[in-house]
Formats: sequence, C-alpha cells, structure tokens
Amino acid sequence: MFISFEGTEGSGKTTQIKATYAALQEAGYDVLLTREPGGTTISDNIRSLLLDKPTGKQAMHPRTELLLFCASRAQLVNEVIVPYLDDGGIVLCDRYADSTLAYQGYGHGLPVDALRTILDFATGGLYPDLTVYLDLIPQKGLARRRLGQLKFGEDWNRLDDMELAFHERVYAGYQTIISGDEKRFLRVDADHDADTVQKNLLAKLIPALPSLA
Repeated sequence: MFISFEGTEGSGKTTQIKATYAALQEAGYDVLLTREPGGTTISDNIRSLLLDKPTGKQAMHPRTELLLFCASRAQLVNEVIVPYLDDGGIVLCDRYADSTLAYQGYGHGLPVDALRTILDFATGGLYPDLTVYLDLIPQKGLARRRLGQLKFGEDWNRLDDMELAFHERVYAGYQTIISGDEKRFLRVDADHDADTVQKNLLAKLIPALPSLA
C-alpha cells in the first residue's frame, strides 16, 4: 500500500509522517518511510538544488523546478518505492505528485494538464492508494515555520521564501485537487497540537490499512 502525506508549508507533514511510521511499526506493519524530493543518493543531490536559496540574481525557472522534482521522483519510484511495494510492504512518502500539481501547477501557474502528462511519465503511472492531507491555512503554517526557524534553527528554504500569494494559490490548488479525487484523500485538521493531530490522523488511517491477520 502506497500512502503519501501532503500539505502546505508548516502543516506538520514531517512530524506527522514520522509519528505515523513509528505507530505502524509498533503495530506490526512492514513499513518504509521516505520523502520528496530525496530518498536516494541521486534524489538527495537534486533536493539540494531545489531547496537551497539561489546565490545569484537569477531565480530558478518554474519549468526547471518542475523537471528537477520529477527527475528526483522518477529515481525514487524506481529505486525505492516500487521494489518495496512489490515485496508487499507499506510505503509512506512525505510529498508526492500532488505537490507538483499544487506548487508548480496552481502556485506557479504552469498548465495542470501538461503537468499530469509529465507526472505520468516520471512515475510510470504509480499514484498513492491513500493521501493524508494535513489542512492548515498558509498564514498559520508560515508562522509555524518562522517560529521553528527562530527557536530550533530549522531551515527556511527557497519555497518557504515565496510570497504569501504563492502559498495561498498552493492551498487553493490542493482544495481543487482533493475535490476531484475525494475517495483517495484523508483530510486531517492540522490546526491543533501535534499529539491531537496524530490521534485524529490514526483514527482515520488505521481502518483503511490492510489487515495484519
């Protein structure tokens, strides 16, 4: 079973996917945790290009950003995700193709239909069985990110640094994506403390998992 986690910046994806991974391991599931961009040596190198702030005057073009994300994803799918699924395991992935539609499509304004064609090629047609969407408005999510940066030294990356209007377009894009594929998405209110979000998340996720028997 392939499960992705999605949400805007600061929604708590990384915290929640790690806690979910630990909970499923404890429950006896054969589960793998990975992330996008990243998850392989090649993909991690691409991640550095994508998330580091530019040092020169020229910002990364949205089409360049799109193709780098898809290159990272293609490597992750073929090297890690597909083999683990073929062996009967559960894969949890921190972001996947919906992020491309939300960020490069609705956020940057690239044509969504063209993106879907590119995504089909990059993934070999592999899409999640379930997607956990952590729902938090951009203003609150970015405030969390800034607090984490100040208190804990968390990275403030190139995508965090986009203007608020960009993040609002991304958020609206997610709503459009979900409305077109409601059965795949488990929407979880992320505007609570981490423990409450995890409890509510597992209450929705566990019944959807295959039986351990």
